Amino acid sequence: MDTRTTEKTYPVTRTEEEWRRLLTPEQYQVMRRHGTEAPGSCSLLHEKRPGAFVCAGCRQKLFVGKTKFESGTGWPSFNDPVPGAVETTTDRSWGMVRTEVHCSRCGSHLGHVFPDGPPPTGQRYCINGVALNFEPE
Repeated sequence: MDTRTTEKTYPVTRTEEEWRRLLTPEQYQVMRRHGTEAPGSCSLLHEKRPGAFVCAGCRQKLFVGKTKFESGTGWPSFNDPVPGAVETTTDRSWGMVRTEVHCSRCGSHLGHVFPDGPPPTGQRYCINGVALNFEPE
């Protein structure tokens, strides 16, 4: 088990068995094992309707539609999360240093944030679509 986000106790906690029952195998691999979905494979990649993107593990609102943009990377990208919805940790996997993004409520891995996004924040939250559910307005 990866321990990058398991050292902290989150408001929503579940056993590994409960996570496996709640999430699809792909969601479990991404959200609980810090995996990455294949680029371009997510149905939410081209979602443009007004609404909210919520955590697939606990339903916390993470991003709103107006902060989503097309980054050309193959993953849903946002320039600003809902205040307090995500936390970050340093990810030193794969021989590089990146900033991992996880849900502040359940600790699930969402993706990474990079300093190459559009104004006004300059941030690109590159998020695995399987970690999200979309709730239209």
